[in-house]
Amino acid sequence: MYGFSLGPQKLFAVAVLLGALLPVGCSNGRSQPAAGSGGRPPAPVVVATVEQRDIPIQISTIGNVEAYQTVQIRSQVNGQIEKILFKEGEDVRKGQLLVQLDKRPLQADLEKAVGQLNRDQAQAENSRLQAERYSSLEKDGVASHEQADLARAQAKADASAVEADKAAVDAARVQLHYTDIYAPIDARAGALLINLGNLVKANDTPYLVQLNQVSPIYVTFSVAETALDQVRRHFSTSKLAVFAYPKGQTTNPAVGYLSFIDNGVDTTTGTVKLKATFTNQDRRLWPGQFVDAVLRLSVQKNATVVQSRAVQTGQQGEYVFVVTPQDTAQSRAVKTSGTYQDLTVVASGVTAGERVIVGGHLRVAPNAKVIVQGTRSGTQPVAPGGTAPGGGGS
Repeated sequence: MYGFSLGPQKLFAVAVLLGALLPVGCSNGRSQPAAGSGGRPPAPVVVATVEQRDIPIQISTIGNVEAYQTVQIRSQVNGQIEKILFKEGEDVRKGQLLVQLDKRPLQADLEKAVGQLNRDQAQAENSRLQAERYSSLEKDGVASHEQADLARAQAKADASAVEADKAAVDAARVQLHYTDIYAPIDARAGALLINLGNLVKANDTPYLVQLNQVSPIYVTFSVAETALDQVRRHFSTSKLAVFAYPKGQTTNPAVGYLSFIDNGVDTTTGTVKLKATFTNQDRRLWPGQFVDAVLRLSVQKNATVVQSRAVQTGQQGEYVFVVTPQDTAQSRAVKTSGTYQDLTVVASGVTAGERVIVGGHLRVAPNAKVIVQGTRSGTQPVAPGGTAPGGGGS
């Protein structure tokens, strides 16, 4: 009887062959799940619609609030502070009496000047009569020409002394008037630096108090020199609005208008100083405060916009994924021209009404199937603020 046996290597080969054939025989004819193009399952995405809107063209930067006028109140004469007629931090009106100095020394100086004037006026009158008398005697041949000339010269000298005395009286009155210190503008008073009873000197340091006019008020800011031509062009043809957001606020800005463009570019920073005027009736802006300033140049009508998160950047530049009617993701190159809030202005590449992917980009492949799992609602209405086409943040 013949028999045969398999060696260890042949037994191992048979086992491997049976293991490879077993899954095929046990499948029982069940089909596998359907896949998208290239075997990839459809990617879940969120889309938004391309829209057309009026988008402001504006420049965003940091601004500093400055008082419309600033006056440092100083004494113009020497004297002791006798009365202080205002409170620190209160509003004062133009012409309001703020401080009174001791009047007595200057009042005495005025009376002395008046006395000197009266004496010289009497002397001048006597000299005039003497001159007239000598002139008459000269005609009659009684008095010599020299005596007559001397009398007339004395009369002129005394008359000149009277004029000098009048000027001295006027100066003394002015000095006395300076003991009453008035507010030259409508303003807000600051801290009082010299208190009641102190002796002050003319134009001394420190000043008595500083007045800041806060209504209206200025906001100064700078823009890059590359934007200068654009700003000047719009400034020459229209009234440019400026929005000021106090720090920590993003809504309800103070509204003013551009009123000044500096006459030179700062060579150290490459920027140009601008200034806007605000009525500031509600006192929201305060001197020295920093604000977010937005200069609106114009409005771009019917701009094509997409949500900024739809715009991607690749090796070939910016692009978006457009969802086709066949629910595939089409990669499309776009050219953008600026941003505003959460919007990006698209100059070319998409049209209004198309759907672009704004969420789920990581699982999207060009021309692959997608499943729209959500539609992001339209963007917020246009409002002041943000960075706009042609401007850019500074």
